[in-house]
Amino acid sequence: MTALRLPFILLLAGVLGLAGCSVHQPVSLYQLDSGTPPQPAQSGGMAVLLGPVLVADYLQRETLLQRQPDGSLQAATDGRWAGSLSSDIDQLLLRQVAGHLDSQRVVLAPASQGFTPDVQVLLSITRLDSGVSQPAVLDAQWRLIDRRGQVRDNRIIHLQEVHAGSTAAQVQAQGVLLQRLAQQLSVALKPLANQPPIVEAPRRQAPAPAKPAAQDKQPKIPMAAPIRTDMEVFRF
Repeated sequence: MTALRLPFILLLAGVLGLAGCSVHQPVSLYQLDSGTPPQPAQSGGMAVLLGPVLVADYLQRETLLQRQPDGSLQAATDGRWAGSLSSDIDQLLLRQVAGHLDSQRVVLAPASQGFTPDVQVLLSITRLDSGVSQPAVLDAQWRLIDRRGQVRDNRIIHLQEVHAGSTAAQVQAQGVLLQRLAQQLSVALKPLANQPPIVEAPRRQAPAPAKPAAQDKQPKIPMAAPIRTDMEVFRF
């Protein structure tokens, strides 16, 4: 009897072991590191409208993607983003740019009514990823629009950052890339802080109505004058 129970017990233990292995392990959640930007000391400062910030479609998810050696992307099995990656990028750039410019007047688009920026930043991030054996890579492009609506700067950015290979190290490297992007952007913004004020062109006055002519210049019709003749008319 004991000999019959032993295989059953071993089989049951194997089934329970497989069931335990099938239980999902807890997944780590990650956020981008905003670094330690300086806190703006002055309440005023340069007025900057940051955005819209366009992020590539493949980054619009909570899945943390891993770049493979062949260039493909695979979802990480040991971690994912803790919320919206786009929102993390916006907040990181906002804090970094405000700190570098020492300005409390850096806001994300869309701005509230009445806010008139000195410069608007149109930013597009087309790549932000890494892999176990692949460096963290950031591809972006910005355009700076001054208060007159003119493009003052247009730049394409490509940045790389090496890391130790773990998922946490990769996320940290991606945060460093965005901090470097914000630093370069702040350098490009600073010369636009001293723009001359916009002077409205004086309004042209409407031309005065033409004065009526003293006399009409219409051709005058000569008045008929009686014609005298030597003939006499006799009436009876």
